[in-house]
Amino acid sequence: MAVNLTDLSLPQLEGLKTQLDQEVEFLTSSIGQLKVVQTKYVEAKDSLNVLNKNNKGKELLVPLTSSMYVPGTLNDVEHVLVDVGTGYYVEKNVEDSKAFFKRKIDFLTKQIEKIQPALQEKHAMKQAVIEVMNVKIQQLQQSQQASPVVGTTKA
Repeated sequence: MAVNLTDLSLPQLEGLKTQLDQEVEFLTSSIGQLKVVQTKYVEAKDSLNVLNKNNKGKELLVPLTSSMYVPGTLNDVEHVLVDVGTGYYVEKNVEDSKAFFKRKIDFLTKQIEKIQPALQEKHAMKQAVIEVMNVKIQQLQQSQQASPVVGTTKA
């Protein structure tokens, strides 16, 4: 059911604007989170490029935490363990891993593309509400200025 914005009162418009603000914030946050995850998959896919026969036997630093590393040697350049979610790791060859990350990146891209139009629609709705609110405020101010101020009469 469509509602004509001009039929709503100022408090109702304010409530609608608040709701739209929350929805815009939620959708923006969702897109941001999806992009963070997407970036991680892109970095993982790109890092697979160092796994080639030329780098076999080379020394590297293996992260134990985000700020602690131990020296290691690259022995297997054909297989990796891929985190497939909820703490499960699957051994895959490099090409299968690249395909896995590409599927994940493509899926996230599609999800972002689905949310984008909803976000734009919410922005447009919010702007329309703000415009109607401004018109109503101007009308209210004009009606207050046009009304004579009731004062005391002198006898």
